[in-house]
Amino acid sequence: MSPRPKVGLEITEILEAATELADQYGMQEVTLANLAKKLGIRPPSLYNHFDGLGGLRKKMAIYGIDRLHAILAQAAIGVSGDEAVLTISKAYINFTRKHPGLYEATLMAPDMEDADIQHAGSKIVDLTVRVLQAYRLEGDTALHAVRGLRSILHGFSSLEKSGGFKMRLNLDESLEIIINAFIQGIQES
Repeated sequence: MSPRPKVGLEITEILEAATELADQYGMQEVTLANLAKKLGIRPPSLYNHFDGLGGLRKKMAIYGIDRLHAILAQAAIGVSGDEAVLTISKAYINFTRKHPGLYEATLMAPDMEDADIQHAGSKIVDLTVRVLQAYRLEGDTALHAVRGLRSILHGFSSLEKSGGFKMRLNLDESLEIIINAFIQGIQES
């Protein structure tokens, strides 16, 4: 028995369904056909909300970046300095653990140079620069530090997702040690 068709589907509902598919099965399974089936609609109905699979991927990338930003911003409230860097780092990794498919979508936009994608991503960069202001980093130095932190967090999450950490060591403890080494490094720069 097929699901009941939905009337007046909102883009947020579509993106939440796509996120569920991505988180459970990976982005390769987020197709228009699979998404339409999950929503109980016909695939052509999705074209009312975006232009094909590329349009869906763009919307998912922005949705994921916006959700990640909201989580990082929430984590940064009321903390500063070392505690803020550690707190947003843990929030980033927890996001990638909870939403591995949506996180993957943030990296798979058809055109990463797209103005909408750039705008969404710049909010995370700006937030991270503000968090790093405690270390008196300015200009390009601050942006290099943002790149460094992102590289650490992305690398950690990618290795964890792919099963690259086989030793019997607590991953959260490893993350904290790595972030503290990063903090020490930027304090000395």
